[in-house]
Amino acid sequence: MKYVTSEEGLPSSIYIGLMSGTSLDGVDGVLVRLPVAAGEPMALLGTAYVPFNEALRSEAAQLQQAGDNEIHREASLANALAHAYAACVSQLLTALSTPHPRTAVRAIGVHGQTIRHRPELGFTRQTNNPALLAELTGIDVIADFRSRDVAAGGQGAPLVPAFHRAIFAHAGQCRVVANIGGISNISVLGEDGTTIGFDTGPGNVLMDYWIGRHQHRSYDADGAWAAQGIVNTALLQRLMAEPFLGLPPPKSTGRDLFHTDWLQTHLQHFPTIAAVDVQATLCAFTAHSLAQAIVRNATQAETVYVCGGGAYNATLMRSLQAALTEAGSDAQVQSTAQLGVAPEHVEALAFAWLAQQFCLRQPGNLPAVTGAHGSRILGALYPA
Repeated sequence: MKYVTSEEGLPSSIYIGLMSGTSLDGVDGVLVRLPVAAGEPMALLGTAYVPFNEALRSEAAQLQQAGDNEIHREASLANALAHAYAACVSQLLTALSTPHPRTAVRAIGVHGQTIRHRPELGFTRQTNNPALLAELTGIDVIADFRSRDVAAGGQGAPLVPAFHRAIFAHAGQCRVVANIGGISNISVLGEDGTTIGFDTGPGNVLMDYWIGRHQHRSYDADGAWAAQGIVNTALLQRLMAEPFLGLPPPKSTGRDLFHTDWLQTHLQHFPTIAAVDVQATLCAFTAHSLAQAIVRNATQAETVYVCGGGAYNATLMRSLQAALTEAGSDAQVQSTAQLGVAPEHVEALAFAWLAQQFCLRQPGNLPAVTGAHGSRILGALYPA
């Protein structure tokens, strides 16, 4: 394994991972020392979070759909994102005591902000300006991880199962890692060493939209509002009839499918339903679509470890446990914190790991997960 050498003369295994997801809340960043040899531990050196301001959130949300002057607006958003990412990096670097912290970091792995995901048409678009980020930070940037997998015939998502396998797998156990961000996805870590993974449907995206519309809040903290409502079983059945949920993996989705118009199409059949009951039903929809995917693809799972913002939604966690039990699964729902990794840090760590894979010229995808024609080195380098 070859690494660029730091000023101290030691192999640099320190990476930064940055993730901003479909929830559009902000940037999660990690500073991590990754293993350079088998059996070495991963060491989390620092974490940071930079919230998006309302203007950035609004523009990113609007660019999910076609509109006027998109090229200019996307470029402006990419610049704003680069500055938010740079602010996160600046916070992370304070965790290093070396007099030249930037030279101690091998590379930044940054996901960018997804505004289109259409692998069936041969493209996925993560808005970002990695050249500007390299200029602002003075650190090599690895970005655009999904495009290479899509070019190889894959979905370009999810990319995290390879990382989940690397840090969460346990010999002789079948584990599921469920990431509940804006969209939900699972990684099934088979006891025989196999790994499958795919997007299961919405995570928080519809709940966030609904509470924003009716209570002017960006998310339902702890699922408190959903807990006050009653699940409408007829509406839940309509939502669960969405064809995507029945497709076999590999598959991926996003706001291109689960958007406000999609929800309104279903709600028009329930003109008198209370807003709080819609929230309760959307929470149940996320839980039931996840549980359905787990039961169909991980019958031997002992534990479902949840990461992403959904892990902090107690109502959703209880609903997921109930849905699994109702479906006949014995799997217990826990947070990835039980494995030593805070839920909000998992995806950022994954993109630090993917940056390391790029630097080592090692594949970052799992063809069995994405459907790509083979293993591929993911990402593009923007030198400092």
